[in-house]
Amino acid sequence: METNNKKGILLVNLGSPRSTDVNDVKEYLDEFLMDEKVIDYRWFFRALLVQGIILKTRPAKSAEAYKTVWTDEGSPLIVISKHLQKRLQEIVDVPVGLGMRYAEPSIKTGIQELVDKGITEITLFPLYPQYAMSTTETVIDKAEEVRLKFFPDIKINYVEPFYDREIYINALAESIRQKLPVDFDLLQFSYHGVPERHIYKTDPTNTCNMNTCCQKEDNPSHKFCYRHQCYKVTELVCKKLGLPKEKVMVTFQSRLGKDKWMEPYTDATLEGLGKKGIKKLAIVCPAFVSDCLETLEEISVEGKEIFLHGGGERFDYIPCLNEEQSWVNVVKTLSEEKLNDFYFH
Repeated sequence: METNNKKGILLVNLGSPRSTDVNDVKEYLDEFLMDEKVIDYRWFFRALLVQGIILKTRPAKSAEAYKTVWTDEGSPLIVISKHLQKRLQEIVDVPVGLGMRYAEPSIKTGIQELVDKGITEITLFPLYPQYAMSTTETVIDKAEEVRLKFFPDIKINYVEPFYDREIYINALAESIRQKLPVDFDLLQFSYHGVPERHIYKTDPTNTCNMNTCCQKEDNPSHKFCYRHQCYKVTELVCKKLGLPKEKVMVTFQSRLGKDKWMEPYTDATLEGLGKKGIKKLAIVCPAFVSDCLETLEEISVEGKEIFLHGGGERFDYIPCLNEEQSWVNVVKTLSEEKLNDFYFH
């Protein structure tokens, strides 16, 4: 790729509290949960739920959970994202910035740092393999809001969800292969859950039935269907690994509130696996590219405890891609594709 100092890459991940202090966690959760793309109620009811109920108790519990995964460098998600940024910068010829959808470094901070280097054309990379309104969509909406308000003269294009790109599937499959025990009974793919209504809301065809449409070929809804994309990742990875269907399952974790979320639920599934004869479980979380609270605490600590208490004997958590070289190469390739788009506009 030619060096061109007017172009830059901005990696964007979810975000994290600045510390494990309850007030910092509360501030983070307030920004996160008040996002209308996350809890998609009208503002009054969202505020009533979040600020009137959730923020009364959850910050203290979440702060304790964060303490179990916090490192000397800080939040695992932030630390891993910074390492990814550094490793990508070593192999590309344009400046690489970093922003978070919530908290700091914010998307505005990330754009500003690139603009200060003379960048006028930014390829923004949402670090989510699958599309969802609470991930990819909210990142793009926020970036456009920031651009229009503070940086109207810059151009931004976006790396699209890459759930079915062969380079990504190869990297994920090989990462799993290297860490998967030889004698496992079941490989569980645990994806972050979303309310079922989110799936319907992002369907441009209004034909989703949360079932058979996910398997249809060339369905225009697939581009925006989180459920389909989760199952597709699983299918493609298992094909690469040569895994039979009976040794694989898909579940969804991290539900919030009493609304109907995508099923089957990870925690409820873990509870019953032991009784079904599954004694040696491996679990991977491909909705995340960076290990974070939801993987390091919810799955590898709480999930392990649930599984073992329910009769399981061995629990192997397979880490996210994090800063593996194959993943850095994926980010490089997908970013450069979009950087090159600027040449043809």
